Amino acid sequence: MPRAKTKASKLEPAAKMPRLSHARRAVILKALADPRRLKLLERIAAATCPLGCAAALQALAISPATLSHHVKELEAAGLVHVEREGKFIYLTLQTEVWKAFVVSLGALTQATRSSR
Repeated sequence: MPRAKTKASKLEPAAKMPRLSHARRAVILKALADPRRLKLLERIAAATCPLGCAAALQALAISPATLSHHVKELEAAGLVHVEREGKFIYLTLQTEVWKAFVVSLGALTQATRSSR
């Protein structure tokens, strides 16, 4: 029999989640501000295994140089992990960073609600 999910079981323990500084959140927001990077991040997150750059190029219909630029921005923001195997590059979402970012946005939402 499956266990009933409680609200507490859906939340990550605070000790496991990195705390993001204001500067780090600003870098993430800047990276997500570009529609192509946001679409690329969505593709990476939806992939069931590391997303190859060839698949990303086909999905986004952009040049290799443009993809390289967007990958570097997402990597600098800490949102993706880049793994190189010879001439192939694979991208995975850094779930811990993403979850911490979402939690920080939730805290911002709570702060604005309580100040009304």
